[in-house]
Amino acid sequence: MTNIRHFLDLDLIETDVLRKILDRAVTLKAESSSQDRLSGKSVALVFEKPSTRTRVSFELAILQLGGHAVVLDQGDTQLGRGETVGDTARVLSEYVDAIMLRTSEAKNLIEMSQAANVPVINGLTNSSHPCQIMADVMTFEANKGPINGKTVAWSGDGNNVAASWIHAAVKFDFELRLASPRPLQNSTELISWANNNGGKVLVSEDPKLAVNGADCVVTDTWISMGDNNGKERLRLLEPYRIDKELMSAAKPDAIFMHCLPAHRGNEVDSEVIDGPQSVVWEEAGNRLPVQKSILMWCLGTDV
Repeated sequence: MTNIRHFLDLDLIETDVLRKILDRAVTLKAESSSQDRLSGKSVALVFEKPSTRTRVSFELAILQLGGHAVVLDQGDTQLGRGETVGDTARVLSEYVDAIMLRTSEAKNLIEMSQAANVPVINGLTNSSHPCQIMADVMTFEANKGPINGKTVAWSGDGNNVAASWIHAAVKFDFELRLASPRPLQNSTELISWANNNGGKVLVSEDPKLAVNGADCVVTDTWISMGDNNGKERLRLLEPYRIDKELMSAAKPDAIFMHCLPAHRGNEVDSEVIDGPQSVVWEEAGNRLPVQKSILMWCLGTDV
């Protein structure tokens, strides 16, 4: 089937489609009830990595839309006993209407999408986290208006979340300034792709340069699941902590975002994440309407 609507990465989806998904998420959040949009539909949620927000938001999104969620953790499938990702995708396609996969390697996501006969959604890989960034853009616009032409600053590890912010900068036309220690910066290939496709993505090792005059300051955990050399990463990232002083370099009305889980005292100080400029709990809450809208788009019930 060639007309399957996969949601794999932001750079693979047209801007008008992403905007439609966001606009519908805003509508869904405002609705008192959104039942029956997925009536009769079943979605497999496959978790090779632990999750709080992704699991709860997807499971509740499916339930509140009238569908049925089949949650499969690491030990619940034959993936851990040698069955290929492709074969798992083919089997699940016989049972469910869509598959959400949260995995380590991006190649697993690609293999599943190529083998599945139903839509596949990227719940996270080590390379990207598009569902999260859709919620982040929704949160930004709820607090700061259209993101077009605004400035977002990232301080910290050039990880999968930062990569999806780079994709978003191209798709939604805002300036993105990334500050990371050189060994942990996003790939030059990704930065070149962004700037060759109309993006305004700047990379430096100076967090104050990145944050100066920004409308939004973003960071993420310094030690992700499966990361090695934790002590060395902490040493490299120490100057990139979002504290009150660094936050003050942004615009006075700038907002702070973090996709969570947060480690207070590492990537962000408590007075910032718990302070008046923080919108992290709203950001987490927006995962629910965004997941609803993504599911509806993938399954063609967004008309």
